Amino acid sequence: MKIAYFDTIAGISGDMTLGAFVSAGVPFDALCHELKKLDLPGYELSARHVTRSGIVATKIDVTVSEQPRYHRHLKDINQLIENSRLSDTVQATAKKIFFEVAVAEAAVHHSTLEKIHFHEVGAIDSLVDIVGTAICLEMLGVEKIFTSPVRLGNGGFVNTQHGTMPIPTPATVEILKGYPTVLTEIPYELTTPTGAAIIKALSEGVLSLERLTIHAIGYGSGTRDIQETPNLLRIFVGELDPGYGSDELVTIETNIDDMNPEILPHVVEKLLAAGAQDAYLVPVIMKKGRPGFLFSTLVERSRVDGILAVLFRETTTLGVRMHAVERRKLARGQKQVLSSLGTVMVKAVVNDGRERLVPEFEECKRLATEKNLPLIEVYRILEKELGS
Repeated sequence: MKIAYFDTIAGISGDMTLGAFVSAGVPFDALCHELKKLDLPGYELSARHVTRSGIVATKIDVTVSEQPRYHRHLKDINQLIENSRLSDTVQATAKKIFFEVAVAEAAVHHSTLEKIHFHEVGAIDSLVDIVGTAICLEMLGVEKIFTSPVRLGNGGFVNTQHGTMPIPTPATVEILKGYPTVLTEIPYELTTPTGAAIIKALSEGVLSLERLTIHAIGYGSGTRDIQETPNLLRIFVGELDPGYGSDELVTIETNIDDMNPEILPHVVEKLLAAGAQDAYLVPVIMKKGRPGFLFSTLVERSRVDGILAVLFRETTTLGVRMHAVERRKLARGQKQVLSSLGTVMVKAVVNDGRERLVPEFEECKRLATEKNLPLIEVYRILEKELGS
């Protein structure tokens, strides 16, 4: 799966995002060509190399021929995008980003989505930044976005159309509410509302880079040369290893139609005790219409003899079928967590860099007995608290 990982060294803004994508391999001329499909006159886009702390990065500049104040509503922004010749994917991505900004602005100003006006974000440069980001993602074929915790400036002030605002601005904080952030002591606006909206709208969350095969790296520069940190957004583009483990097991099968069904659960327990990875029964119709069961056991090759001994001793089978199978599996393990019912061991499953916690039956049964609760209620409580 192809992903883009946003490393917010000095936060994120729209122009830094464009610069990082161009640095990572998006042809600048092709980006400009696609942006013309927006039918947005009155600006010129340029790219140049700058150096931040010895690192060469791409700085994108949007030069507006005149600086009108566009007070657009969200519906105006959406109409502008929908009337363009941009692809459906680019349009949907751009509208998704603008929606996050609108929701935050409405919350900050105690307004509604219908009434909220776009000031800076409705201006030409921010339209270019947001639509340009959507174009870059499509050009690179990025399927998902992940990020580092987002770094925020703190302690300074910034002038906006609404007046002087504290850093981080209320809109930025509102957009990133619930997303992992790092509040630095740098008194500059590291992360802008546009940058925050890009992450909120598109990111799958924070990801460890240990399973990423990096194919391209891009550095996008902010305007200011900051002493405390390189004023850069770094984007890694690469393939995310899904993290599936693999092993080879043996499936052992036999059909049985002449045993007392009450004995069969005992056999399953014996197979699991002998080291089977899994053992189960499937009802089948045998020859002459007799009802029976398919016994299926999954086992490591080194334990095959022990499983055969159980089957031949505990069942009426005269023979079995065996074949090797390849198994793909998610990374999993056990983890001790603190719940409202007390400490509990749960299964931790990792997929696409995200961990999922799952209650185990035996632990739920133990808690149900200790707390004198219905087992189903214990499951409901733990599933809600674990988010599973």
